[in-house]
Amino acid sequence: MRTHFNIKTLLLSVITFAVISSCTARQTYERPNEVNENLFRTDLLPKDSSSTATVSWREVFTDSVLQKHITKGLENNLDIRIALQNISAAEAYLKQSKAAYQPTLSVGPGYTFQTQSLNTQLGQLSGERRYNNIYDLSADISWEADIWGKMKAQEKSQLAEYLGTVAAHKAVKSDLVAAIASAYYQLLTFDEQKRIIGETITLRKNNLETTKALKDAGTLSEVAVQQSEALVFNAESLLIDINTQTALLENALSLLLGEPSHAIERTTLAQQKMPAEYKLGFSANLLSNRADVMAAEYGLMSAFELSKAAKAQFYPSLRINGSGGIQSLDIDHLFSVNSLFANVVAGLVQPILNKRQIRTNYEVSLANKERAYLNFRKTLLTAGREVSDALKVYESQDSFIDLKRKELTAYQKSVEFSQELVNYGMANYLEVLNASVNSLNAELNISNADYAKMKAGVELYQALGGGWK
Repeated sequence: MRTHFNIKTLLLSVITFAVISSCTARQTYERPNEVNENLFRTDLLPKDSSSTATVSWREVFTDSVLQKHITKGLENNLDIRIALQNISAAEAYLKQSKAAYQPTLSVGPGYTFQTQSLNTQLGQLSGERRYNNIYDLSADISWEADIWGKMKAQEKSQLAEYLGTVAAHKAVKSDLVAAIASAYYQLLTFDEQKRIIGETITLRKNNLETTKALKDAGTLSEVAVQQSEALVFNAESLLIDINTQTALLENALSLLLGEPSHAIERTTLAQQKMPAEYKLGFSANLLSNRADVMAAEYGLMSAFELSKAAKAQFYPSLRINGSGGIQSLDIDHLFSVNSLFANVVAGLVQPILNKRQIRTNYEVSLANKERAYLNFRKTLLTAGREVSDALKVYESQDSFIDLKRKELTAYQKSVEFSQELVNYGMANYLEVLNASVNSLNAELNISNADYAKMKAGVELYQALGGGWK
């Protein structure tokens, strides 16, 4: 009857605490109200219900060679592979947190040798030293009731950590796609500039020969010849610099592809087609499209749940411990009914003096939660700024390129006119030189502007959260 009473008492205690637990008001996570329609500027474009970010990178970057490079990078890039290992580790921790509800069980044999002191009361009564050999085969089980939701909060925290690593993996993929595309377009720009400089070198060498002929005819001096020759050397030095930058960029792109440094296959700048426009979508889309924003929010969720778990440490814990098995002084009688033993202990543990450890852990968890919140806000604001910056560059670049083309045309005409006047002795050859330098710079600026537009398109696509699908 007493055993029956103890079991009823134990069950009543568990039910009582379960009721208390269910009646306890538990705070639930709520997303911060940080997203509004002013998160990024849309001065010149209407707001769209959809976003370009939902489109696969294959539909944005249509160059077949570039697509091949991106595919290879997503397969081989070491940062991608590191991110995958982070996911595996987080998944293991998540499985561990789910197992926290289960009891712990340990089983094992044991051997104990005992002899008592003759100087104790028991030893003096016996009058002789005794030796005991104790053999046992036992099992220990322990279980803690999740009364205050501590283990549940820890599980939710690990789930958020796991989802955060998944989002971080997506962010790495987005960054990688953007980096490969930008580097590829930069290579095409270098190729175009090499073509321009090559043509310029040919033209300047022809001008040098013309200058020498005019000098021999007495129309120009040796100064004009030396200045013309200097322009040839200047263009040739620019070509060397472009070739160097091309090799360095190929090495960098090879690293992104997860390969040793090598020459990169590519098409031409003229073959590239960027989207006519990018649909921004609503600001709230950044929460579901941008992987870094998702990761920041999962970090906030994890910190929130850990603060709940830390707070639960202030309250008592209900633990049930049990052990049982067989035990005997004689190994021959170990597996006997008389050797069976068992005990069950249930109790509440309330921390009182613990060197302030629990309060310190709780205060640290609150600080971590606030830090995670501030990081979430910063990530959102950064995302909005990146969209605004890339959009501004992308939408203004066409007008900029058009003006640069008009500037180039004017300089080209200036070169022709000034050269003609020099041939007739009606102008200073310095005017030809200045016009030639300005013409080359203008043509190089156009290629740089073309690249800036494509780079802004890549950055806008990335800023909206594209690239990982």
